[in-house]
Amino acid sequence: MADSFGPMRAEGAGDGVGGTGPEAGSPRKEPIRVLVVDDHALFRRGLEIVLAAEEDIQVVGEAGDGAEAVEKAADLLPDIILMDVRMPKRGGIEACTSIKEVAPSAKIIMLTISDEEADLYDAIKAGATGYLLKEISTDEVATAIRAVADGQSQISPSMASKLLTEFKSMIQRTDERRLVPAPRLTDRELEVLKLVATGMNNRDIAKELFISENTVKNHVRNILEKLQLHSRMEAVVYAMREKILEIR
Repeated sequence: MADSFGPMRAEGAGDGVGGTGPEAGSPRKEPIRVLVVDDHALFRRGLEIVLAAEEDIQVVGEAGDGAEAVEKAADLLPDIILMDVRMPKRGGIEACTSIKEVAPSAKIIMLTISDEEADLYDAIKAGATGYLLKEISTDEVATAIRAVADGQSQISPSMASKLLTEFKSMIQRTDERRLVPAPRLTDRELEVLKLVATGMNNRDIAKELFISENTVKNHVRNILEKLQLHSRMEAVVYAMREKILEIR
């Protein structure tokens, strides 16, 4: 299949998508319905042209930002949403949570140029099932759509490697801290930590506790400093390990 858009390569190299293709699952009776979300119209059009050649995949709509994506997801109820991370008005990661509320059966694949670890972690936490870099080949996009529709998760190998490295580092730091008594957090910091661990962002925490968003940021910074943590994800792991947050 020839390339029709952007930075994607026509030939898949070592950066390809992991996982198996459509032969891994049973044949689908209906085509996989896909919503394409990207702020570049030319890129959206390129994806539509590429996917139009796939008999088992149907592009049912497109959106130019996260806010429009939520509206289209509620209206179209697609099987798969291909969505960029960084877009105007509302980013893809922020839109993930809202999409899961209005179209819970939709599976989200982030298709982006962002290779930032923080974006990967936040996307997974927000409910994304896949995280692929736009450098993948056009053939691999269709393969990833089929794999996710069949219940698999898809992460570009370079990003999966970063994820594993970070988890190993987190485990090592956790093991080292077990020998040191945990620092005491204030009651308010514990409240904030519990809400952070449930996946709330600073704005929602501020509304929940009736404090300013800036105050929440200060509490989060103090919590991370006291616990010698480096990210909100580590705070979640800490909260679960110390039974601060009860997982039911």
